[in-house]
Amino acid sequence: MVQVLGNLSVASGHTGFQGKNPMLTLGGRARVLCSQGHLLRISVSLHSLRSGGATRRRVLMSEGDIAEQNAELEATDDNYDGKLVVSSMLPSDPRVFASRLRCSLDSWTAAGTRGVWLKLGISQSSLIPEAVDQGFEFHHAEKDYVMMTRWLQASVPSTLPANASHQVGVGAFVVNSRGEVLVVLERTGVLRSRGVWKMPTGVVTMGEDLTVAAERELLEETGISARVEAMLAVRQAHGFAFGKSDMFVVLGMRPIPDEQQPIPQESELVDARWVPIREYTEQEFFSGMPLYSKMLERCLAWAEGRYKGFRTARLESSVVTKRSDLLIWGEDDDNAIARRAD
Repeated sequence: MVQVLGNLSVASGHTGFQGKNPMLTLGGRARVLCSQGHLLRISVSLHSLRSGGATRRRVLMSEGDIAEQNAELEATDDNYDGKLVVSSMLPSDPRVFASRLRCSLDSWTAAGTRGVWLKLGISQSSLIPEAVDQGFEFHHAEKDYVMMTRWLQASVPSTLPANASHQVGVGAFVVNSRGEVLVVLERTGVLRSRGVWKMPTGVVTMGEDLTVAAERELLEETGISARVEAMLAVRQAHGFAFGKSDMFVVLGMRPIPDEQQPIPQESELVDARWVPIREYTEQEFFSGMPLYSKMLERCLAWAEGRYKGFRTARLESSVVTKRSDLLIWGEDDDNAIARRAD
């Protein structure tokens, strides 16, 4: 093996590169080799072939020696002058990954790239220490991957967005035609064994609308099918699970059909039943907490027709790609408009 430093020209059937920023073609595929900020080092095997007494030498270059150690990592551009590394194309060998990552960061930094996003799956966890050694930080994690980031432009403050700051929960305030509200007694959680009846609640999953989450959680916990008619209140709080903030959205709902009896989910609930609304809203447990008293007062006002709440609907929202998103808005106050007209 010999080490070839700097620029090199090779005439070989399917392998060749030359110039300051060489291109290597292997198996018909062109790849960019890194030379930014350090000398390009290529491993070359020399084999002697004898023909008619003369010695000919052929240069054999393996993809592992050249491309895998000196090529930029495959990445796509984002809309903010950043790079999104293609996880499925990462080398599995930590040493090769470290070499290619170093090459890539040098090249991207020189080209003005601002931030880099690196997503590593469970099977790629051996690459995490190498990324940390080269300045990457954890951004967030899901059950099957970790996302890491690095800001490249030292002279400019990082504008990479932080991880999600809130978890979102929903409460289903379900009222039937008899003026009864659906309440549950929890088997787990902070209210268990306290004898406190509450509205069914749950957590919104990724990609799920608030309205869909409320209907899903209600059906799972109580067996009741209902539809959202209005958003009644929103509570924001801080310092919840793992230090995240929390948004709790109360949704006014009607059972469809009206005559349904709850079947409590045994793993979650002790009981579920219909009760008169004021029996629920006037529980002593809530009386010492102004926030919940106000929230329940709004729920009662909606049930009695004194408060409309906010409407919700999915509307088209993009001119670039066809999509629709959930919009929540308040209606005009007809009485106020009439008073101004007078």
